[in-house]
Amino acid sequence: MQIQDLPYPDPGVPDARSGPRFLWWLGRNQLGGQLRALAWGLLHFCSVSALPFCVGVAVQAVVDRSGTRLALSGGLLVLVCAGNALGDTFLHRAAVTNWITAAARVQQLLARKTAQLGSALTRRVAAGEVVAVSTGDVEKIGWFVEAVSRFTAAAVTVVLVCVALLVYQPALGVVVALGLPALALAVLPLLPRATRRADVQREKAGRATELASDTVAGLRVLRGIGGEELFLDRYRRASQEVRQAAVHSARMWSLISAVQVLLPGLLLIAVVWYGVHLAREGRITVGELVTVYSSVMVLTYPLRHFEEIAMAYSFSRPSAKRAARVLSLERTAPRSEPRRAEDDAPAPDLPGPADRPAAAASLPSGDLYDPATGLLVPAGVLTAVVCGDPDAAGRLAERLGGHPEEPGPSVLLGGAPLDELPLGRARTVVLVQDKDPVLLSGSLRELLDVPASGDVTADAALAAARCGDVLTALAQASSAAEDPMDVRITERGRSLSGGQRQRLALARSLVTDPEVLVLDEPTSAVDSHTEARIAEGLKDLRSGRTTVVLTSSPLLLDRADRVVLVHEGAVAAVGTHRELVRAEPRYRSVVTRETDQERAAAAGTPVENGEGSLRDALGQREEIEETA
Repeated sequence: MQIQDLPYPDPGVPDARSGPRFLWWLGRNQLGGQLRALAWGLLHFCSVSALPFCVGVAVQAVVDRSGTRLALSGGLLVLVCAGNALGDTFLHRAAVTNWITAAARVQQLLARKTAQLGSALTRRVAAGEVVAVSTGDVEKIGWFVEAVSRFTAAAVTVVLVCVALLVYQPALGVVVALGLPALALAVLPLLPRATRRADVQREKAGRATELASDTVAGLRVLRGIGGEELFLDRYRRASQEVRQAAVHSARMWSLISAVQVLLPGLLLIAVVWYGVHLAREGRITVGELVTVYSSVMVLTYPLRHFEEIAMAYSFSRPSAKRAARVLSLERTAPRSEPRRAEDDAPAPDLPGPADRPAAAASLPSGDLYDPATGLLVPAGVLTAVVCGDPDAAGRLAERLGGHPEEPGPSVLLGGAPLDELPLGRARTVVLVQDKDPVLLSGSLRELLDVPASGDVTADAALAAARCGDVLTALAQASSAAEDPMDVRITERGRSLSGGQRQRLALARSLVTDPEVLVLDEPTSAVDSHTEARIAEGLKDLRSGRTTVVLTSSPLLLDRADRVVLVHEGAVAAVGTHRELVRAEPRYRSVVTRETDQERAAAAGTPVENGEGSLRDALGQREEIEETA
């Protein structure tokens, strides 16, 4: 794989059982690039290591006044320098290719996993950790993958030079052969402490990144309550902790580097002292002494790669561990115990004649059924779901989309488990819009350019979501007289109000036109007049399509074909809004915001109280429709 061939057609299935296994998997999948880098590295390091031999031959030729050997040494020196230049050039090329292709493979794997998990990713992994994995961690992993081949070439070169020196000059070769392994292994006792300090630094950096992302995301709210300085102080403290941890880690690595400089210097002194002693005794020539001395001096260059591979592994190991943890996440949470037949069977005694089928397999095609709560959403109707707990409503919405937070039976669509459908099919069939949808930066036209059935136009979706005033505001905000569809929306729609963002997100979901659309509080940020019009537009546009709205708004509930009350994790009542507000106190409590005192006062006359609340809600809707 070359850089110009990126991205990979298929990045493969990673071994995400642990960080080291993931690194090993990456190396095996780049075996061709590793072998090329190893070959060029051997040429480069061997050429560098051969320079002392050429210099030694030249010195001895001058001492012996031999012009032939001097010319021969000059020719060898030219060849060695050419090999050095060629090897260094293509080693760098191969190493950078390995680095970039490894990083690109990891990025593709992370992007694929993000697409598979959707919004469930940030519920299982902290946002700061996701940012760290997809940015700095990718580079560290790529660094280690490309450093392996250079380290291997350096290690092989050191072994070859030691063997050559033992053959060339055994007396000095023994000193070098014993000293070089000691140099390579001398820093091993320092590595665990250096690794721990580096881990602390990365942990603090991750927390600082998460704090920064949270602060930026909530900047508008912070300004509203005057909390900018408070969070700025928190970030300053976190930043200083990162700086101190970085200095603490750098001290250890500087000590390792100092050891790597000191010990080779001591070995050189030992070689020179012993070599001069042998030369005085006439046991070696001056050229041989120069050759051995130069070899030891040159070998400090490949020895530096021992320190680099130690640094690369210590930095990449936690990065690979984090990446493996993200890549090991599955589309649905694992079950804590084996699936049983009764898990998929609905309870027999819940209310509603059609809400609890005799068996899940008997569901007609297109019906959506959640065995965990007993919720049945018939195909082709607008079903509103009321939950007293907003968090429970959010979890139910995610479960209906095939991303449950907790282990349990899968949601069924037409009798088929949703989490067993191919991801592409599941995403086409069911679309979930959560209560805090994100608008990406770009023009409104680009925002609505999403995969869709083609049956719903952008104009129809904008009209149903009542975005007319949003278009007007965008046109007025633009300095040039241009189509509002071409006006650029800032990141996350921060230039718009909460209600405007919510309506644009709803329009985007309506354009997609999925078979099943799940909306979690789609009108919580709009006024009641606009909400009533949105309810009407939503029902008209989604006519004949399955729509689930999780809400407690009477205006939306009154427009629904069917209303389901979910209480304490199970379906408690089914009917229309008017029926439930009269007959079901728990439903009335959620929808009308009835207090405990009001319920106690109305305990003897629940119907009258319910009718009063219903009359108020219906009267409000009629007034809104008249003014609209």
